[in-house]
Amino acid sequence: MVEQTVQIVSNERDTDLYFCLVVNAPQIAPLVQPGQFAHVRIPPLREALLRRPFSIFQVSGSTLSILYKNIGKGTDVLSRMRPGEELSMIGPLGHGFTVPPPAGETPLLVAGGYGMAALYLLAQRSPQKGIVFVGGRRRVDILCEAEFRALGWEVRVTTEDGSHGEPGLVTHALLAELKRREPGRKLFACGPTPMLKAVGRLAAEFKLPAELSLDEHMGCGIGVCLTCVVPIKAGDGWEYQRTCTDGPVFDSRQVAWEADE
Repeated sequence: MVEQTVQIVSNERDTDLYFCLVVNAPQIAPLVQPGQFAHVRIPPLREALLRRPFSIFQVSGSTLSILYKNIGKGTDVLSRMRPGEELSMIGPLGHGFTVPPPAGETPLLVAGGYGMAALYLLAQRSPQKGIVFVGGRRRVDILCEAEFRALGWEVRVTTEDGSHGEPGLVTHALLAELKRREPGRKLFACGPTPMLKAVGRLAAEFKLPAELSLDEHMGCGIGVCLTCVVPIKAGDGWEYQRTCTDGPVFDSRQVAWEADE
């Protein structure tokens, strides 16, 4: 974990709602593992006390990139920052995905919305190519489709309104594929909590290993404030663990979904 003042290289609109931020972060970028995140403070937003967590999308040399959605005051200010301006960044943070070993399980990646950003490095660094399932409410919510195809992965798209790809939920497309019962597969998922719960249930039903990147609100990002705790199975019960340091990626078999029900 490194705290560094990083300089913006580019900050451009990716779709109607999303932006891609590229920063020069020579101390952080070489350390990044798939599924890790960065905690960012936006200097122009002086009244903001807390940093904002962002999944790290891509890494190239001394630069790293982040995909973000303009949804509030902080991201609106960020979207108007220009090359040459600076941000304060702590990273890489968190426990990321396990990169499949050579001749290991075939990876199936499942993403909802900007969950795609957290899965790109995993696909890039995996010695085996698999299938990427990406879902969103509308076409505008589908990200990185071209980038994953450029890596040689098969991409299957679903939208709830049927505006792109197949109509329906991404987990419906995943279920159809799992019913083929091909051996030697592993699931990796990032997205909204209802989707992650559904992926976890499918992993259990088909007896497949799965790693889930849990989507929890974070305060400090370094394990101090305890605002991002999630219930994880322990012995005959469960205990709270911190998403920011013990996760955000957890083995799906260890997540105690029932504790929140």
